Amino acid sequence: MDRIPDRDEAAAIAAALERFVAETSQGYVEEAERIGPWQRAALSEGVRAKASVLQDPQGGLKWLS
Repeated sequence: MDRIPDRDEAAAIAAALERFVAETSQGYVEEAERIGPWQRAALSEGVRAKASVLQDPQGGLKWLS
């Protein structure tokens, strides 16, 4: 015959499950952490690319290499 757990045992099981969920969940993620490495690299390269073009005094663009 199956035994029905008492309240203390049920509370211990619930607490163990809550602890497991708390320890294995990702939790709150800061906005800066949401940007993946590929997106971070693309943004960084885009900023560098924009900085490598200068306005020429004669009205053109000058590429820095």
